[in-house]
Amino acid sequence: MAKKTAPTPAPAPEQESAALEMDVRIYSINTSGNVLANASVTLGGCFAVRNLRIVNSSKGPFVSMPSYRTSEGPKDVCFPCTKEFRQRFQDTVLNAYRQELAQLHEPRSYERPRQREKSGFEERAAPGPTETREEAPPSGPEEAPEESGPALGGMTMQ
Repeated sequence: MAKKTAPTPAPAPEQESAALEMDVRIYSINTSGNVLANASVTLGGCFAVRNLRIVNSSKGPFVSMPSYRTSEGPKDVCFPCTKEFRQRFQDTVLNAYRQELAQLHEPRSYERPRQREKSGFEERAAPGPTETREEAPPSGPEEAPEESGPALGGMTMQ
């Protein structure tokens, strides 16, 4: 039989959660209903959690994790393992939501796009209708080519 080895101890949760970077994206902010917004979080640039919902409750907004339904009720697909990380996770997502709300209510200043510099092509554009010259077909016998027989591309047939 193979001898079981003890697993290596994991780093302390406080150290690991403090170093973990969270990138939060807020999507589809709602103004009515219990679901205030949808969000996604990327943890440490290596693990993404999608389909988070920011839900309004009687105690205030909270982050609802992605879940599936069972006969016993909804079950979270993923979740924070420690109370400290759960609090940090919720605070980070809710702060991002509040920032997004603040940006929606701020008046935005729109800058006019810069004009492109004129390229040589635009300067050499085709002349307008006032500059067009109509060329008349050759008139008179001097300008008409002489035909001595059936010609094909400047060659005469024999």
